[in-house]
Amino acid sequence: MSTPRCLNPLSLLPDTLKTKIVGHLTTLSIPAPLAKISARLPQLPPTLALVSALNLVPDAVLSRATLAPLEGRHLRVCVLDAGLSLDFTLRGAYFLPLGANATPTDLVISASAGDFIALALREEDADTLFFGRRLVMVGDTELGLLVKNTLDAIDWNGLHLLPFYSGQ
Repeated sequence: MSTPRCLNPLSLLPDTLKTKIVGHLTTLSIPAPLAKISARLPQLPPTLALVSALNLVPDAVLSRATLAPLEGRHLRVCVLDAGLSLDFTLRGAYFLPLGANATPTDLVISASAGDFIALALREEDADTLFFGRRLVMVGDTELGLLVKNTLDAIDWNGLHLLPFYSGQ
C-alpha cells in the first residue's frame, strides 16, 4: 500500500497566477523595522527550521556524499534584510544548529530573503547573484565553491521522494 501524498497547493493554481506568486516571492523585501526586531530575537527557532528542512531533503536531491567536506564546519547563512544569522553544521548525515559563538565560522553566505528565494526557485543562479554582489560569501573560498556547486547541482526532480510532496 503506497503512502498518500499531499497535494502541492501551487498545482491548483493557473500558470499565470503561479508566475505572479513566484515573481512576488523573488522580489520580497523585509521592512527595516521588522528586520531590527528579528535581529534581536533568538536565532535558534529559524535555524531549527532551516536544519529541519535540510534534513528532510532526500539524498537523491542533496547528496550527503557531496556534502562530506562540510562535516564539522561552522556555516552561517545571513538573511540580510530579515536580520537573521543562522548558524549550523553537518555531523554525520544530519545538519545541526549551532550557537553563533560555537566555533569560528568557516563560511558566511549572505543575501536578501528575495535573493535566497530566487536561488531556491532557480529564478537566479549563484554566479549571477555573486557577480551582481547580491550574494556574498566570506571565509573558506574552497568551501564556498563547494556550496555554490552543490546548489547548482541539486536535482529538484528528486523531491517526489518526499512523503508530503506530490510534485504536481
